[in-house]
Amino acid sequence: MTPLLMADLTVFTLSLLVGFEVISKVPATLHTPLMSGANAVHGVVLIGVMLLALTATTAGGYLLLGVAAFFGAANVAGGYAVTDRMLAMFRSRS
Repeated sequence: MTPLLMADLTVFTLSLLVGFEVISKVPATLHTPLMSGANAVHGVVLIGVMLLALTATTAGGYLLLGVAAFFGAANVAGGYAVTDRMLAMFRSRS
């Protein structure tokens, strides 16, 4: 294993642990708003897919980018749908 791969795996593992610790401390009443906002922010994934599409040269690369674009778009759309549904609860009924 190269030192660069070891450093990447260390950062990935630490980010998993920190993310789990932060999310586990969120009260249940705030979990849905937090997750809907986080899903909406995942539009950054779509920007990354577009940037990586410039470098793809093989069918496998295009396939992976297509899968990433699909899941990123689904995550963004789901985040906006949940956020809209939550905000509808606070609108007046008149």
